[in-house]
Amino acid sequence: MPVHKRKYRSGIVWYYSFDLPGSGRQDRRRAKESGFATKREAEDAERKRHTEEEQKYNLAKAGAPVAAALPKTLAMLMEEFLRQHAEEKLAPKTVERYREQVLYLDPAILSMPLTEIGPLHFSREWSRLLQSGGHTRRDKTPRPLSAKSVRNIAGVVSSAFLRAIKWGLVTSNPVSRSEPPVPKKREGMALLPSEQVLLIQSATGPWCLPTLLEVAAATGARRGEALALRWSDIQGREVLIARSLTQTRQILKFKGTKTERPRRVELPESVLAPLAAHREQQEKFRQQFGPDYRADLDLIFANPDGTPLKPDSVSAAVSLLCRRLGLPKGASLHTLRHTHGSFLLADGVDLATVSERLGHSSVRVTADIYSHALRGRDQEAARRWDNFMRRNAPENRRPDVQ
Repeated sequence: MPVHKRKYRSGIVWYYSFDLPGSGRQDRRRAKESGFATKREAEDAERKRHTEEEQKYNLAKAGAPVAAALPKTLAMLMEEFLRQHAEEKLAPKTVERYREQVLYLDPAILSMPLTEIGPLHFSREWSRLLQSGGHTRRDKTPRPLSAKSVRNIAGVVSSAFLRAIKWGLVTSNPVSRSEPPVPKKREGMALLPSEQVLLIQSATGPWCLPTLLEVAAATGARRGEALALRWSDIQGREVLIARSLTQTRQILKFKGTKTERPRRVELPESVLAPLAAHREQQEKFRQQFGPDYRADLDLIFANPDGTPLKPDSVSAAVSLLCRRLGLPKGASLHTLRHTHGSFLLADGVDLATVSERLGHSSVRVTADIYSHALRGRDQEAARRWDNFMRRNAPENRRPDVQ
């Protein structure tokens, strides 16, 4: 039965929960919503949601008929690209982001025939996006997009044209000969130790947020990686980071890590006690919810009923907390990851170890991201060189040549 009730001291709350169409044992996805005052309200909402999800699943499964007209405009190409290529190979969150980026494009260029679009059209479009491509949330007035955002949009369109060349729809990629902006390289932000402690101690919102922040700060795990951790992933002092939790508007889904390579990370002793206390509190929730508790997920960081936390909601809570505490502008949950890497490099941990701990695809990626920290270590290397030469310099120097 998809409709259930929970008893609280304040009263009874009804909710529905069901497996989404196409969901399987290896990829279980569920639709869930609570807060209904009566069973009837929950049942009506469940029927409506179930019908909507069935329709979306059937449309996605059907796709475009084989004999359907080939894409002729940019809009048709982008839709075909996302459906035939991106949705088959990319994570749901990435596909959702691609779709959002396409929406920034001017309807005029989206309606143009593919064979008529040239590099100048796109160069003009990148300039327009830089000047007024976005809009404010309140009154929707135009606002500039960042160079990074515009370049990302150009990248999606370029990928679609490369696919169009393979499909025989066009002979060249006009995006490659346009002039998308080059964003300025920004150094990542790292908190001071005192700022990091203040953030963790001040954490409010989800019940598990303080421990989540402590583990994220101590391991350098990405947001989705931390939220996907299971108690079974902890073996002694090591934690296995092998998957990630991703969120789209429709679903929460577990997937592989960003590099698709599991890694083991040693847990600092400082996080063991907070994790133990956290588990005791979670056990109380497990007893309170009884059979409704999602023990099968085995999540370390979860809602009181054991269901996954929404990554975007956790990020929003941390960003709001950072602003309230007056931390440096732009501080966020991801800042803890960057702080972790910066602290280790500043304390002399070698680059390869830091790269492996953070789960980067290569040491070069780590070097690029933490170039500011490496510059500080380069100064230390120069100082040690001078000390070495002074200690080992011969007593009698070669006389100057006259």
